[in-house]
Amino acid sequence: MDVKSTAKTVRFTPRKVRLVLDMVRGKSVEEALNILKFTPNQAAGAVAKVVKSAAANATHNHQLDAEKLYIKSCFADEGVVMKRFMPRAKGNAAQILKRTSHITVVVSDEK
Repeated sequence: MDVKSTAKTVRFTPRKVRLVLDMVRGKSVEEALNILKFTPNQAAGAVAKVVKSAAANATHNHQLDAEKLYIKSCFADEGVVMKRFMPRAKGNAAQILKRTSHITVVVSDEK
């Protein structure tokens, strides 16, 4: 059975989150959390939180065995983009885009 968990509007760019997700895709939940614990990327903390949430959803809501869970799929979509402006020379302004991500993790107990 597939169980999903999503974190919306996380303040990391989707491009940087996808680098972290590529490391844990297809791994068991326990192995993925160990990898994320020692990953220096800041987005690893947000991804670990979503993986833990998906595992908790599977064990509490669907009574699946936590030992058999693995990450079936995980992806990061683009969220809202906050637009800010920074003053530049001669009265001009430069636009700064602060991107956000929607992180989704699907865990399953079936190989």
